[in-house]
Formats: sequence, C-alpha cells, structure tokens
Amino acid sequence: MDGDVTTAPRQADERLVRLTAPAGAKVMALREREGGVPFLRVAISGGGCNGLSYRLRFAEAPKAGDILVRTAGVEVLVDPKSALYLRGTVLDFSDKMIGGGFKFSNPNAKASCSCGESFSL
Repeated sequence: MDGDVTTAPRQADERLVRLTAPAGAKVMALREREGGVPFLRVAISGGGCNGLSYRLRFAEAPKAGDILVRTAGVEVLVDPKSALYLRGTVLDFSDKMIGGGFKFSNPNAKASCSCGESFSL
C-alpha cells in the first residue's frame, strides 16, 4: 500500500483549460458509453506532425500532482507538465462530416497542423 497513496488534486479554473458546451456534452456522452469513468485527462506528449500532440483519455482517479478543472459539466485532470503548454486552451467539438471532432484552440501554440491534433511552441 506504500505507493498507493491518493492525494486530492489541486484545483484550477477555466483559465487553464476550458471545454465549450458542445465539447462537454460529447465528453459526457462518451463517458457514459465507457461506463461512467469520472475524469477526462487532457495531456501533451511528444510527437505529431508539429512536435507536440494533444492526448484525451478517461481516468478513474487523479495521479499525484494532478490539477483538476471543472468545466462544462466535466472534471478534467491535467498533469503539471502539460499545464505549462495548455494554459488558456479551449477544447471544442463539432459533429460536421468533414473537419469534425474535437478541436483545440491553444494561445501558446506558434504553429499547429491542419488536423488540429499537434502543435509547436
């Protein structure tokens, strides 16, 4: 049990990351389909056509150091490293046939790819 200590995540507001109403509704629908997993994790990882990629996945619990943002009815977890790159990011969703899906609008990105899934600083 030594490595299994859960600490409450730090709280932040939508200045870190914000979901639009359509994005929140889509995440809640997907969350129900996945069995009601409580958290959405938004992270940045190396890769993609511009060097850094956005990652979305569901999480059962926060990890040590996580930051929690409540936005559009969703509890979003962000690790401290990703938070440096995400500050001010808005996540939107469109159900258009072409160009639909989740779209990140990140004020920190100097360049992003046309698919909207990777960026560079």
